[in-house]
Amino acid sequence: MLIAQITDIHLGFDPDNPAEFNRKRLDKVLHLLSEMDRKPDMLFATGDLVDRGDIDSYRRLRNALAACPFPVWMCVGNHDVRDNFCATFPKVPTADGFIQYVVESGPLRFIVLDTLEEGRHGGAFCEQRAEWLAQRVAEAPDRPTVVVLHHPPIDTGIEWMTTGRDEPWVGRLDAALSGHRNIVGLMCGHIHRAIVTGWRGRPLSVCPSTAPQVALTLAPMNPAEPDGRPMIVADPPAFALHYWNGEGLVTHFDNADEHVALARFDASMQPLVASLIDERPKPEGVTAARRVRLV
Repeated sequence: MLIAQITDIHLGFDPDNPAEFNRKRLDKVLHLLSEMDRKPDMLFATGDLVDRGDIDSYRRLRNALAACPFPVWMCVGNHDVRDNFCATFPKVPTADGFIQYVVESGPLRFIVLDTLEEGRHGGAFCEQRAEWLAQRVAEAPDRPTVVVLHHPPIDTGIEWMTTGRDEPWVGRLDAALSGHRNIVGLMCGHIHRAIVTGWRGRPLSVCPSTAPQVALTLAPMNPAEPDGRPMIVADPPAFALHYWNGEGLVTHFDNADEHVALARFDASMQPLVASLIDERPKPEGVTAARRVRLV
């Protein structure tokens, strides 16, 4: 199973421009995903879908996603506005007034969370949302489950974007998941960088943005003393692909810039490919040549 992820689209950052920079970046990623030799089974857009939470930007997002040849599921981030999102995407499920729901797809179960507190940049997760999550996790204890949310509950080392590990919402999220062995990963956004880590015994990945990325600066930061460090950089629009191999999620990151091929699978490369694949244990009745064709 192959799950695509995009995040932090920030559509409407340039609100009156029909050729908006962030829309072009989004379209470039969506085109690449739609034309892949193996198309994703589904796509998650993990928050900060628009920049100002306005209806017009959500409508343009809806138009951009309409051509995707796979199901698209969304969660909200700190730049989103629930009422305007729900007015534009009325079929997205909600629970207790929050945009959170369960998606059953193939071998996996996805629990989409709402970590938005309007007016706050960082994450939020109240007792009501935590209780809902605990119930959803407990009702399918033997089914591999992925938690999808905007804000990563981790200290990333990027001080102006990071989450404090002792924030109350982080503790509520952890408590709701504690004791459950079916969580195979958490998929997050928000940081505008590719990050892979573990969080309290659970795999966690952060997808880079389709909008410009956050600069990798891990030096301590004094908010009272501007030091001229880069904060936002014009790196290419990016995405993640999460491959479920039957045992766990394998996460790949890529961008939508042109990649120059230095080698291709042609007649000159065929012997190498065949020999590499032939090193693996072979299922009965499958020859090396057929294994190459299957790959």
